[in-house]
Amino acid sequence: MAENNEFIREVDEDYRREQILQVWRRYSGVIIALAVLLVAGVAGWRYWQAQQHAAAEAASIRFDAANRLARDGKVEEADKAFTALEQDGTAGYRLLSRFRAAAETSKADPAKAASDFDALAGDAALGDGLRDLARLRAALIRMDGPNPDAALANLQSLAAGSPYRHTAREMLGLAALKKGDYEEASRWFDQIVADPDTPRALRERIEVYAAIVAGGPVTQTAAKPEAAAPPPPITR
Repeated sequence: MAENNEFIREVDEDYRREQILQVWRRYSGVIIALAVLLVAGVAGWRYWQAQQHAAAEAASIRFDAANRLARDGKVEEADKAFTALEQDGTAGYRLLSRFRAAAETSKADPAKAASDFDALAGDAALGDGLRDLARLRAALIRMDGPNPDAALANLQSLAAGSPYRHTAREMLGLAALKKGDYEEASRWFDQIVADPDTPRALRERIEVYAAIVAGGPVTQTAAKPEAAAPPPPITR
């Protein structure tokens, strides 16, 4: 019985080897091609990763250099450096450069900077968070300009539920205070207080704003004119 089992096992092994050889003879070219493609694909992926890493490092160095130029007051040179990165930097640094360039432009030309942030806010390729950030930056620039009312619509939409709602509500409250609309200011400040996610520093500022609102508008009363002094007695 043992000899029969051994014989059957040898026959099975021979049969399997023969099957494998037949498969190899028929598909050896395909198997080799697939193996070559797999190796080439892995090597290409590794090469692409190395190239991306090197490009990101180079873009990082250029971005830092542009920031240094901006800090040193070399606005024109910094602007050229950021513009170059916008054109040929990696995706992340192209985006950072657009935001940074707009921020630098705001120092010399606020109107153009606000338009640049508007362009970022309208870029459908960006995520909602970045687009909201661009809208906020554009609104803050316009708040300091000759027509601050132009920024209110953007701030009101951001105040509804954006990650930047805290800043938007604070700016809207301050704008209302500046106009003397204490009821409107109180409404925005109350929203800040009621929001459990309001940052601690902002809550501390709200205490100051609330005191201003509680005091109401400052009115000045005209001082009464002092009574005229009696004339000195006439002596002869």
